[in-house]
Amino acid sequence: MTAVRKMGYQYADLSVGMEFLSPGRTITDADLMSFAGLTGDFSELHTSDVYAQESQFGRRVAHGMLGLAYAHGLMWARTGEFRETAIAFLGISDWKFIAPLFIGDTMFVRYVIREIRDSRSRPTQAIASFDVHVINQLGEVVQSGIKALLLSKVPLAAVAASQAAK
Repeated sequence: MTAVRKMGYQYADLSVGMEFLSPGRTITDADLMSFAGLTGDFSELHTSDVYAQESQFGRRVAHGMLGLAYAHGLMWARTGEFRETAIAFLGISDWKFIAPLFIGDTMFVRYVIREIRDSRSRPTQAIASFDVHVINQLGEVVQSGIKALLLSKVPLAAVAASQAAK
């Protein structure tokens, strides 16, 4: 199936097997240093050229969690595809860090709806799970796993109100 991009999918638009591709995000030195400051992870593999040159990678590597965090933002915030339906991020399972992201790499997220089901406790909501692959500019998978999202079956009131105000 070919990846699609549309702003504001509604629940009725979604089906198992739908594939999406995020815009790209290039990893910079500032990203690594900002993430180190935010998390307190100043490992020399991320912050020291001299140390990293002697590592198995030969250069500095982005924090794995930085890639995961950017993937989350690329999927839900940058695309706007679930703007009218996304309520809450529910979790991650089977996440794997397969290959490094380096400074200068551009990452993309390819994600496919693997399951969508009605919420057992709220009839106006559903749960969708996605097979997620973080890929670099060469098309290599660098991270992958499953993410779950709580969706509204009807357009969210906040979105409807902002559209009415225009």
